Amino acid sequence: MRDRSEEERRGWSVTKVGVEAEGENKLKLYSYWRSSCSFRIRIALNLKGLEYQYIPVNLLKGEQFSPEFQKLNPIGYVPVLVDGDMIISDSFAIFMVYLEEKYPQHPLLPSDLAKRALNFQAANIVSSSIQPLQNLAVLV
Repeated sequence: MRDRSEEERRGWSVTKVGVEAEGENKLKLYSYWRSSCSFRIRIALNLKGLEYQYIPVNLLKGEQFSPEFQKLNPIGYVPVLVDGDMIISDSFAIFMVYLEEKYPQHPLLPSDLAKRALNFQAANIVSSSIQPLQNLAVLV
């Protein structure tokens, strides 16, 4: 009988889709299945065809306050994307900036400046006006 990997022991699952991220360092997405912010990143990664490791963080069990996760994001929010030495812990920065610039295949934003600005506007309205009211910290 083989030894179980760390991912299997922790109950992590691995999602492999499309193109492998650069080098040996695969993208890692720390996420909670019900998080709308995390869902945006899962959609973006899959549309871009990027291979990533999905690492669940159960917010209801308080796993976001574990010492391991706090090293990645002291605020305790998901999603967190780890790309080699780069750690990004804001869905807007992950999707609208980092993934679009570093992995330009299958662009998710229009190249036209006016249309791109409208996309940023809509995303900012959601992330600063609508979405915060759904956060666990507000609901508890």
